[in-house]
Formats: sequence, C-alpha cells, structure tokens
Amino acid sequence: MTIFEALRQEHEIQRDLIDKLIKTEGKTEERKKIFEDLKHELKIHEDAEERHFYVPLMEKDMTQEKARHSVAEHHEMDELVEKLEDTEMDASNWLKIAKDLEHQLIHHLDEEEHEVFQMAGKVLTEKQKTDLASDYNKEIKKNR
Repeated sequence: MTIFEALRQEHEIQRDLIDKLIKTEGKTEERKKIFEDLKHELKIHEDAEERHFYVPLMEKDMTQEKARHSVAEHHEMDELVEKLEDTEMDASNWLKIAKDLEHQLIHHLDEEEHEVFQMAGKVLTEKQKTDLASDYNKEIKKNR
C-alpha cells in the first residue's frame, strides 16, 4: 500500500461522516455521536497526515507550497470544528457551520487527491510511498 491509498481510505471515512452529520437534525444523540466520531477522525488523520505526508513534502521545493497550504486548511477546519463545539446543536446556525465544514473538508480532500497526490508522486520514491503508508497506518491504528 502507498501513502496515497492509505490517505484515500481515510478520506472516505471522513466523507461518509460529514455526509451523515449534515443530514442530522437538532440536539440528538445521533448528531452528537456522528460529530464526536468526525472530530476524532479528523484529529487523528490530520496529525498522522501532517507527520507522515506533509512534513516529507515540505522538504521538497516542488511540493513545499502545496504542503503548507494543505496544513493551513487543516487549521481552518479545526476552527470550524471549534465553532461547532461552541454552538448549541439545536441552534439555527449549527447546521450552517456544519455545511461550511463540509464544503471546506470536501474541497481539501479533492484538492489533495487531484493536485497534491500528483505532485507528491513525482518527488517521493516508491520506497518512501510505502514506508510513509506503513507509518501513517500504524499511527492511525494506535489512535483509533
């Protein structure tokens, strides 16, 4: 498995959770559970991805700017998660913030898969691609 395959697997989990989240209503146990699951998945993915994908890409001139941009997007999503935490789940603007998070998340995942992966494929060796995947998956498994 390469780092790209490992990340895509995690991206699908995030896409599924954000889709489920915006379909929930009010201050329900379902909404609370899905939100907690999504927060956890985003956190462990973000930490592992930055360590095992973006740090190596920041060391290369060709991918440094894209990697920094993607890390900045992680912080933007963190801020939206914090807004959701600070807003009552049954407040009228909670769903709007959740949809903002969905938009940001989908944009980030798509950009990563369609732009960053292609650039990274050019600067990482085959061994790096598999080693990074192994390290990434170990960290995800440990924190899940």
